[in-house]
Amino acid sequence: MTKNAKPGTGGNRYVPYEERTGNESVVYFTRDLSSAGMEKIYERVNGNITGKVGVKLHTGEPHGPNIIPSAWVKEFLAKELPDATIVETNTFYAGDRYTTEQHRRTLAVNGWTFCPVDIMDEHGTVMLPVKGGKWFDEMSVGASMPTYDSLVILTHFKGHTMGGFGGSNKNIGIGCADGRIGKKMIHQKGDNMWGVDEEELMEKISESTKATIDYFGRHITYLNVMRNMSVSCDCEGVDAQPVVTPNVGIVASTDILAVDQASVDLIAAMTEHDHHDLIERIETRHGYRQLSYMKELGMGNDRYFLIDIDNGDAVICPKKAVEGVKPFVKD
Repeated sequence: MTKNAKPGTGGNRYVPYEERTGNESVVYFTRDLSSAGMEKIYERVNGNITGKVGVKLHTGEPHGPNIIPSAWVKEFLAKELPDATIVETNTFYAGDRYTTEQHRRTLAVNGWTFCPVDIMDEHGTVMLPVKGGKWFDEMSVGASMPTYDSLVILTHFKGHTMGGFGGSNKNIGIGCADGRIGKKMIHQKGDNMWGVDEEELMEKISESTKATIDYFGRHITYLNVMRNMSVSCDCEGVDAQPVVTPNVGIVASTDILAVDQASVDLIAAMTEHDHHDLIERIETRHGYRQLSYMKELGMGNDRYFLIDIDNGDAVICPKKAVEGVKPFVKD
């Protein structure tokens, strides 16, 4: 059900760490952009991943150049989650992932053929409650999602045409909402199919995410792969804008707000030359509202300890992390 609500404000302003309040979570960091890097950082955050496991990632439009390489994911799953299933949903827009048949052809083109892939809305939808939301009481997701015991959110962190940035929040909020009902609830305003303003969209994405993470409780974890970060989402495929932001590494946490906030902080800590395009994309789309609204909804902490697992679990600041990856800009 959709509620009547007013959008928030302030999504175009970055909040420095010293202005944040509240508890601190733990976020792990590695510079190792490879399947081995995903394996070693996942082992730090997998304590509650049990039973039947779904791995939510953006499998991309045909021949998309910036998605997490399928070869990395194949090796990662073989070693860490051999019985897991990749989970996706169909798109709201017409294209190569709009129907299940089209979506499966695209999966084959992009190399996602080494394990089961569940297009969760292939056989319908189910409503999950949104606790404390101002826009929604419930969100429509793929019908098979509740059949999983745990979710691993494996996200390619990058910019986004509408969201400013696409981190774990966007991966779940848009990516688990089904293609016909849930995504429509998020994007539509009245009779206007793409009518929400920037901050309303950030809030609706976050409320959609909350429905999923509340359902899984402690049995969900988050990895953001900060590589090939165009200002474009992977939904733009071969039409994505060129990558101009340096590669960073992988961050992981059991706290969704902390992992997305740390990713944004790592971008903010770059030089003006290195982060200009991506910061501009986030600001002009009011993408920071994703972070502030997740905090308002009690979805996590925007303060954290950044643990460098490459250097004896040293606690580092984002600026030091960025300085440390300068030699690792290219794969």
